[in-house]
Amino acid sequence: MPRHGAARSHDEDGLAHRLAPGLLAIAATLAYGLLGSQQFRNLVARSWDLGIFTQLARAYGELRAPIVPIKGDEVNLLGDHFHPLLVLLAPVWWAWPSGEALLWTQALLFGVSAIPLTRLAIDRLGLGPGAVAGGAYVFSFGLQSAASVQFHEIAFAVPLLAMSLTALLRERPLASVLWAAPLVFVKEDLGLTVALLGVLIALRHRRRRGAGIALAGWGVVWFALATFVILPLLNTAGQYDYTDNLGSPLEVFWPPAKWLTVLMLLLAAGLIGGRSPLIALMLPTLAWRFTGTVEFYWDWYWHYNAVLMPIATAAMLDALGDRRTGRATAWWRRDAPRPARRIRVTAVAASAAVTLLLGSAMPILDVVRPERWEPTWRAEPAAAALEAVPEGSVLAVDITLMAHAVPEHDVQWLHGPNERVPDCVLSDHHAFSWGGDPPQDTALWAQQEWDTEYRTVLADGGFTVACRA
Repeated sequence: MPRHGAARSHDEDGLAHRLAPGLLAIAATLAYGLLGSQQFRNLVARSWDLGIFTQLARAYGELRAPIVPIKGDEVNLLGDHFHPLLVLLAPVWWAWPSGEALLWTQALLFGVSAIPLTRLAIDRLGLGPGAVAGGAYVFSFGLQSAASVQFHEIAFAVPLLAMSLTALLRERPLASVLWAAPLVFVKEDLGLTVALLGVLIALRHRRRRGAGIALAGWGVVWFALATFVILPLLNTAGQYDYTDNLGSPLEVFWPPAKWLTVLMLLLAAGLIGGRSPLIALMLPTLAWRFTGTVEFYWDWYWHYNAVLMPIATAAMLDALGDRRTGRATAWWRRDAPRPARRIRVTAVAASAAVTLLLGSAMPILDVVRPERWEPTWRAEPAAAALEAVPEGSVLAVDITLMAHAVPEHDVQWLHGPNERVPDCVLSDHHAFSWGGDPPQDTALWAQQEWDTEYRTVLADGGFTVACRA
């Protein structure tokens, strides 16, 4: 009987070991997907980005170049940021032509990224601590804030980084190289992260030094090509648009918001992750963010920390070591003794606490707040406003309904630089772009803006539709 009981307990542990990563992935996918649906249906628009990427997905779905009039006349989005991997959104558009589909796609990508890292954490730390580490990762502040500000191209980088770093820690450097290589097609700056990962692989695995060096070269070449050749070539102004966002290197360490972000990232790595060489993979991303003059780049919110979350978790697992070998990484030593149990527990707890300390500011809590699921009073006026615009119209629209309008119309931003004259305008008097001072007569405002006569066809709930007379 005791042997039978022990065997049964072992089988149950094995089942839990296998199920935990998948269950976390499902929970995260549902949570982030529901958050996206909640926002989409309640007309929450954090920025114009969801509209931009929805327009890109439509273009790829229609087998066209990613021309995105929301950014300006004839703007090719591959001249804005280098993200050709987003062509994978075409099948998503075929199945579900809506901005909401992009939110669920991102949710799925975030959820899937938990599987390899959670499996690795359980293998190295045991079921309990490993599952907590996996949960701390997939519900980390970096992924929560990225989900809250809606879809961005970095959604594809998160699972690729998770797979690559997991493979590296499982002593599979070639697989790590192969998973990392496509990152250069997600966003131009990730070429530098790929290059640094290649250097770490070359230093860490002498037998695969050639593969590491090749990956480093691959990253550098694509960073240079994307930034200095492809982006200026496809950009309507013939330049890389974000150079002007860079400030002085002397400003890297100020203001204090940057230090808070660094502290939060180190806590996400359990603090001990700071002694893993993998933590250096954060440097390229932090370098351009902290030299940037855009305040959104500096803090914990927005989507800029999402790609750093797999790095933080992998660095922590690297430094905490493997219960099966009793060895851990300490700086450049890979055979250091495994840290004591209290250190391991504290590290995993810290990785979870840094997000939990945000308390009610955690974006994911909106999913369990009943009042957030109550339909906004503006839903019906918004639907009526969209219905009032003839299908296929060139539509100048405020950010509020931008993503909603893309599937049926040729959309541009109401306040954008476009010279083409829209067939209709759809204004939201509550949109932040008006600065609290919307026009009393939208049709008259549009006439003055485009030197064309417009007449009002609908005005309800703060939305006004005016079309050419």
